[in-house]
Amino acid sequence: MPNLYFYAEQVVWQEVPGETSLAFTISGCPLGCKGCHSAQSWPATAGTPLTAELLLEKLQKYRGLISCVLFLGGEWQPKPLQQLLQLCKKQGLKTCLYTGLDSPPPGLLPLLDYLKTGRWQAELGPLGSPGSNQRFYDLNLLQEQSWKFRQTEQNSKNSAATLSTTSTATTSTTITTTATTKTTLEGLLPCND
Repeated sequence: MPNLYFYAEQVVWQEVPGETSLAFTISGCPLGCKGCHSAQSWPATAGTPLTAELLLEKLQKYRGLISCVLFLGGEWQPKPLQQLLQLCKKQGLKTCLYTGLDSPPPGLLPLLDYLKTGRWQAELGPLGSPGSNQRFYDLNLLQEQSWKFRQTEQNSKNSAATLSTTSTATTSTTITTTATTKTTLEGLLPCND
């Protein structure tokens, strides 16, 4: 099975609210969004192979410091990503996928705690903007939480990263998969699982 490659690795605090995440920018994104901040990672073999052994080494390095592992892409190779997500879960860590798709490929959803969906479209603004097509979900709380990325008017003026306290009421339904049952927000997250 081919490996995923990663172009960048960093510890981040804003991408998954409430979590300290080890983030991997996965190489090979086929979407090619205009204005992408990671265009240098588009070649499939840019960077370093993210093997199970290397991931375990990184998780050991950050043990006790991180609570989540964030994959910025990788859904275009669902089997290798599935294996890496399973490895993270076995280490007791939460998982998140940032995808440009509207829903994850089959088999990934049961392994995720958080999910960001939607292609980058500059004219619609970033995650948290009122007109954005991008959405952030807490799959354990069964909530869309894109509002956590909104800036207050004052913070927007200061280019700060403080989050607003706006919330959204939602209802839920259940999606059953062969591996597990995952509940998501009704009408908000199309699912292939």
